[in-house]
Amino acid sequence: MQRLVVSSTSAIRTTLERRLEALSAPQEQLTLLPLGSEDEWSDLDGQEQIDILLQTHLKAFKNERAEVRLLLEAAARCEQIGPDAKAEALLEWLYRLQSEEGDLELKTLIFTEFVPTQKMLLQFLNERGFSVVCLNGSMDMDERKLAQETFAKDARILISTQAGGEGLNLQFCHVVINYDIPWNPMRLEQRIGRVDRIGQTHVVRAVNFVFENSVEHRVQEVLEKKLAIIFAEFGIDKTGDVLDSAQAGTMFDGMYVEAILNPEKVEDSVEKVVARLHEQALDARTTASVLGTTEDLEPGEAQRLLNHPLPHWVELMTVSYLRAHGGQAERKNQSWNLIWPDGEIYENVVFTSKEAEKYPATRHLTLEEPKVRGLAMRLPRFVLGQPVPIISIPNLPQEVQGVWSLWRIAISTMDWDRRRIMPLFLADNGIIYMPTARHVWDQLLVTSTHVRSILNTEISQATFKKLKEAAEEHGKPIYEALVQEHQSRITRESEKSNYAFASRRRTIERIGLPQVRNYRLNILLQEELKYQEQLDQMSHTYPEMVPLLVIRVEGGCYE
Repeated sequence: MQRLVVSSTSAIRTTLERRLEALSAPQEQLTLLPLGSEDEWSDLDGQEQIDILLQTHLKAFKNERAEVRLLLEAAARCEQIGPDAKAEALLEWLYRLQSEEGDLELKTLIFTEFVPTQKMLLQFLNERGFSVVCLNGSMDMDERKLAQETFAKDARILISTQAGGEGLNLQFCHVVINYDIPWNPMRLEQRIGRVDRIGQTHVVRAVNFVFENSVEHRVQEVLEKKLAIIFAEFGIDKTGDVLDSAQAGTMFDGMYVEAILNPEKVEDSVEKVVARLHEQALDARTTASVLGTTEDLEPGEAQRLLNHPLPHWVELMTVSYLRAHGGQAERKNQSWNLIWPDGEIYENVVFTSKEAEKYPATRHLTLEEPKVRGLAMRLPRFVLGQPVPIISIPNLPQEVQGVWSLWRIAISTMDWDRRRIMPLFLADNGIIYMPTARHVWDQLLVTSTHVRSILNTEISQATFKKLKEAAEEHGKPIYEALVQEHQSRITRESEKSNYAFASRRRTIERIGLPQVRNYRLNILLQEELKYQEQLDQMSHTYPEMVPLLVIRVEGGCYE
């Protein structure tokens, strides 16, 4: 509610109307808690969270219906007085930026958390002569494509929600206004990243709207100072990874709620969260140090990377995967139309920054895209014929002689995956020793090793074949457990959806007018069929068993 209030009067009024409608529904359909896990919740934008809360019909608080009516009356009075002061401030900033940039047709990307605020701003700006187009998470791919093309050509302003802005490539625009501030500061960086891309020729400008002397304002002041210290210590990349996690999102939500309830303890609330973030960043740096350090990138090396064929490899990998796994990849003029195995469609896709710059209405697909990154993560780290090093580990007994390997066993859909790591030790006597495999793994993490030589190619290939057979046998129980976990997830999703649709159906069936009742029942049926189709797609899994590392291990001392 706090986020709605600081967004717009329209947002709070619309939500209160929907809440009052839910409170007027029969009591048997009210529930105590919303659906979804904390991790899933933190990944949603404000509008998606509101939609879930209202759809699950939370149980009413004492006297809530009367309180909601009073708030609705107050919201209606505010709207009758005139436009929101915040909207008027936005108008002033648009004129100011237009003047400072010396561009009467300056394109501006505006982010809001809520669709009602988006609709209010659309009308407000249209009435004042601005050409505006909107994007939000409820729009399909065709609508999103049309909105992006319109913004690239004719419209001066694009108003987007967080969910609507995912996957955008808008380097032809360099001004971002955050009309609503997300509680997780990493979301701000992601928004700015929509325009701050390769090919951007202007200095990107970002303007953040926040009510002066509000709790949010005070929290942001303190938070920015504290985070600056962490950024300086760990760097943007490491800290960004921590801030972008679902756990961090939950922490920020809790911090703001605590600050709103206890405004006199804002600094204490922020300090606790920043301390936890510092610990996580420290853990991330410690973990990364096991894999080695990185050095600053020289200008020459940066230029070489810009000319690197990686985008072409990403294109070849994506297209080949789709054609081999039931999807489709069709070349159309200068771009691709992609259909993923789960049915999701990506239209007008390009893979190189030069193409994205030349054709601004296209969608630039890189390893930042979760689905593409998922494909890259599934590439095998070890393949048949690759050299196998012979390693000496001092702390192992002399009799420990054999081939040690590490395997990733996974089951995944296009939006969900679970994986397990399995060590395997094949002794020279042909026996698999699982406890020894785990012990060797521990020693590799804490002990200095010595590479003595490389195993003969023919022996390496024969050994790998034996390892693969053993991995399939010993990994089968792990795989079956993952399948059972996935099936349980599908069952839970099905049960929750059945309950939700049944509750909505009972409500609609109480409508007196047959035409209205039948119309709404038909819409509900279409929604149910569409969701069932999504569940069917979720049930299609992609099993995976990938070797990550293969070495020959010899215990005892070495010189």
